[in-house]
Amino acid sequence: MDGDLGELIQMMRDEEEGSAMLELPGPEREPTCPFGCLCHLRVVQCSDLRLTIVPYDIPKDTRLLDLQNNYITELREHDFKGLNNLYALILRNNMIARVHPRAFLPLERMQKLYFSHNYLTTVPKNLPASLVELRIHDNRIRKITTDAFAGLHNMNCIEMGGNPLQNSGFEPGAFRDLRLSYLRISEAKLTGVPKDLPYTLHELHLDHNQIQAIELEDLSSYTDLYRLGLGFNRIRNIEAGSLYYLPNLRELHLDNNRLNKVPVGLPEMKYLQVVYLHSNNISQVDVNDFCPRGFGMKKTFYNGISLFSNPIKYWEVQPATFRCVSSRHAIQFGDANNKK
Repeated sequence: MDGDLGELIQMMRDEEEGSAMLELPGPEREPTCPFGCLCHLRVVQCSDLRLTIVPYDIPKDTRLLDLQNNYITELREHDFKGLNNLYALILRNNMIARVHPRAFLPLERMQKLYFSHNYLTTVPKNLPASLVELRIHDNRIRKITTDAFAGLHNMNCIEMGGNPLQNSGFEPGAFRDLRLSYLRISEAKLTGVPKDLPYTLHELHLDHNQIQAIELEDLSSYTDLYRLGLGFNRIRNIEAGSLYYLPNLRELHLDNNRLNKVPVGLPEMKYLQVVYLHSNNISQVDVNDFCPRGFGMKKTFYNGISLFSNPIKYWEVQPATFRCVSSRHAIQFGDANNKK
């Protein structure tokens, strides 16, 4: 998070330098800073202070508030009163189980909320409409209600992995207001690809779940996907035609599953560059599994294909199998006995 904090500070500086906001002179007053915190350039750092509540005397012009690594158990109604200019709020690694429904109402300009590693059982209510990035992984959320993200039309990124979410935990229409580019629901209890995710997704990460198969319609709405993460699942079968709906895919992660053959459809994926298939049960690779018969269809050469930890006799694989790979160093074979 230290690196993220530096990036956030730089983003805020760039944003303000690019704006035409004129600060009017006001009466001189001594700047305030909560006891034990560090305050500098509208960044207030109150991390690792054993706090049990949000400090009451946070400067009103604060842009970034860091409260991570404390013992805060709840967010009260007036905890953020007057912090209208807050850009980012970091609450990760606390003990927050309760959030007052009006707690975030003053934060009408907040764009980034880091809420991971807490005790939340639901998505907090009345999140600011200005929110762009929400990270709520490693909580105790079991259900995403229909109105959980209502009105969040600016949201671009949601990270909600590490919650005990099952497919039944997503109510119909839960993502209907969102135009996300990035979504991660890893380390959950999914047995299939969730339905009705935002069609605008560029990245979808569903690794470390219990998904057993990819059916024909599972990916049909996500034609803009660039990266798809399905590693560390229990996938035995990918229905023929399923990958047809991903014409723009660049990177496909299917490692650590139970596949016994290379998925059908890879040669038709014009822009696919990286395929992770290691740690499966693939025993044979056909000469046309990766590359089209003619070079006209493939717009981009592969720069990474991993096949190690599969029971493949790599000396039996024909060299022409990898005719559309950038170099031999981009192909990774190995012994299935090393599979963990």
